[in-house]
Amino acid sequence: MCFSAEASFAGGVIISAIGVAVLRKVHKPSQLLFACIPLFFGIQQFAEGFLWLTLPRPEYLSLQKLDTYIFLIMADVLWPMWIPLSVLLMEKNGKRKKILRVLLLMGIALSLYYGFCLLFYNVYPEISGYHIRYKTDFPKPLGMYAFAVYLIASITPLFVSSIKRTHLLGALMFLSCLITAIFFRQYLTSVWCFFAAIISGVIFWILRNSKRKFTFDKLALLKIKSDQAT
Repeated sequence: MCFSAEASFAGGVIISAIGVAVLRKVHKPSQLLFACIPLFFGIQQFAEGFLWLTLPRPEYLSLQKLDTYIFLIMADVLWPMWIPLSVLLMEKNGKRKKILRVLLLMGIALSLYYGFCLLFYNVYPEISGYHIRYKTDFPKPLGMYAFAVYLIASITPLFVSSIKRTHLLGALMFLSCLITAIFFRQYLTSVWCFFAAIISGVIFWILRNSKRKFTFDKLALLKIKSDQAT
């Protein structure tokens, strides 16, 4: 995250608290993966907070590497397949499911690519101003293509979904990425993850609405059965 270790830890605490509140709104097993998104963003912020502390201190090099890879594995490997899978599990519309399966396959392929890069190429995190920059020697010709696939796999499912208000989440995610790319291009991974973490609080609203609808539908069904019995 931008600014400092303290800001990252504060963000991690707040976002994790939101994550716990979101989990309490889960009323179907199919929603669990989607509900875990804010909590995992919170963990990601904690990892970057520890990275802020260890980067200036060479004696903590092993911990620095651990924090770096926790952050990047979540950002580059986990999210491209986590988001389409979590949306797919909640979706009921058959046609939309087919599209989401294609997006999930794209996300899995990208996750494997980034996993390969993290395994066989080097990563050099550094503090630059009030940001953390993740410099890598990943294959340059594939960089823009990989990022394009990342956007498609991680944002498009939110527009494909028939779940109410996921489109708002998708629009906010895209807007935050656009702002980050324009103003914080060198620190895209760190800054966009922070924006996405804050925006993930919208998931609480989405699941709260879903729970209310579920409760209403269940009560309506019980009423119909009661009327039929009489």
